[in-house]
Amino acid sequence: MTRGLTLTLGLLLAGCAGTVPPAVAPPPVPQAEETATPAPPTALQYLYGSAEAAIAVRATYARIADYAAMRIMQRPQDSVVLAAGAGIDAPRFEPCGDKPYAAVFDADETLIWNLGSMRWFAQHGIGFDPKVWDQWEKTGAGKARAMPGSVDLVNGLRAAGITVIANTNRSAANAAGTEGTLRAAGLGEFRHGETLFLLGDDAGGSSKDLRRGAIAARYCVIVLAGDQLGDFSQQFNDRALPPSVRMQMATGAAASALWDNGWFLLPNPVYGPWDRLGWDDIFSTDSEWEPQ
Repeated sequence: MTRGLTLTLGLLLAGCAGTVPPAVAPPPVPQAEETATPAPPTALQYLYGSAEAAIAVRATYARIADYAAMRIMQRPQDSVVLAAGAGIDAPRFEPCGDKPYAAVFDADETLIWNLGSMRWFAQHGIGFDPKVWDQWEKTGAGKARAMPGSVDLVNGLRAAGITVIANTNRSAANAAGTEGTLRAAGLGEFRHGETLFLLGDDAGGSSKDLRRGAIAARYCVIVLAGDQLGDFSQQFNDRALPPSVRMQMATGAAASALWDNGWFLLPNPVYGPWDRLGWDDIFSTDSEWEPQ
């Protein structure tokens, strides 16, 4: 019985030795997981997509509208443009005389949000490229959006007899493109040299002081609005200023008397001269803390 069983097993094994075993399916090759598109940077999410930013912008525009209506009823003696040589801590202003009224705005992130260019920069991991920006100034019409409430504000100021002027560091060489961008955003007509002042219009470079002076020579400027402190005075942009001194200058008694009282600042957490601040510039040593 045992010998027969052994013989039978031997014959079976011998027969199997000459056959090809069935193919074993290889393990599945792991497929590369689809890479999720990274979310936009937080600052872009806030400024261009959040209800919070839209509310903050509209609130600033509402204050501008109320202030402008009040000022034209009072006929101010002075413009809100600093006179040549005047310091922030001891301000003097260009006189109004009988000049017509004007409200002066920066353009980028003050009247319009540059959605097309800012999305492109973010998706390509680029902070800023002047060559790309030059193309944007030329061809971005229709791809920038009027900021929430800006169209109503501009139309209301014009209806009240206040000339709306844009003073921006877009290039004078691209004036036609900027005029088209503002028009396509629904903000109406801006004409270079009349109601649109640009980088290259004078020898001041990126400083807007000379342009502001030229505007104030023709108009009683009752509103200055922008998203950077340089939209009010180049003194804030002195690179030699330590951040703490710049903070003191911007929040001291003299400047504080102007904020929301002729000078109006729009929120912009995306870019600005503050983006070079270090840890010690932001956090005082006595604020250090660690969990236990």
